[in-house]
Amino acid sequence: MTNEEIIREFAALPPEARRQAEDFINFLHQRYGRTNKARTKGNLTEENFVGMWKDREDLQDSVAFVRELREKEWGK
Repeated sequence: MTNEEIIREFAALPPEARRQAEDFINFLHQRYGRTNKARTKGNLTEENFVGMWKDREDLQDSVAFVRELREKEWGK
């Protein structure tokens, strides 16, 4: 959903539902903090998991691998 869609959906809710949504958002901020730190390319490349499957022959083409997995699991 885009931000505009979220705002539209929120505005269409009845007042009590909007209050509940606001309460839930406040709960999430309390639980996870209010920062919106996006990972940067530099930070991600320093993670240990990056490249851990680079030698797997079945994952050389990740797009094809995911497509095949989806077809196998969900018939899509």
